[in-house]
Amino acid sequence: MANIQTATVGGGCFWCIESAFNKIEGVIKATSGYAGGQTGDPSYEAVCKGDTGHVEVVKVEFDADTISYREILEILFALHDPTQLNRQGNDVGTQYRSAVFYHNDEQKAQAEQIISEMTKDEVWPDPIVTEITALNNYHDAEEYHQDYFTNNPQNQYCAMVLAPKLAKFKKTFASRLRKD
Repeated sequence: MANIQTATVGGGCFWCIESAFNKIEGVIKATSGYAGGQTGDPSYEAVCKGDTGHVEVVKVEFDADTISYREILEILFALHDPTQLNRQGNDVGTQYRSAVFYHNDEQKAQAEQIISEMTKDEVWPDPIVTEITALNNYHDAEEYHQDYFTNNPQNQYCAMVLAPKLAKFKKTFASRLRKD
């Protein structure tokens, strides 16, 4: 019987993070969504304006017997720069902030531990600004955001930003990719 757990993480635009996690062995499903804001039912437009306080996140449902929560976090930190405050590359705003929304105390401890280790090992030249917060006010993003990269390869942002980032990701995590 599978040991299904959930992680919720933010690292810039959710299209790239979601697409990468959906390629990983042990990930059952990665869903684009919003978390951490004040609005009860946020829309993409309101989140992009910065009016809601939400972060673009990915809810990762995974089999912990195949991939650990720590490995989920390691992948997240390989996919984005956790030292950029309220931005990732050209995507600017609080909705793009680096965040780990924990579901329990064990996840909180693991997130704090990995950030502590990366800081001690000076993995990044600048301080890590990733927020670690209890999951609150999560909502799935609109249906057209789900599996966006796969469904919209002709989109200019997908072709110019996401495709090269995902190609690098696939090389780095080749041993973790699904075989199907």
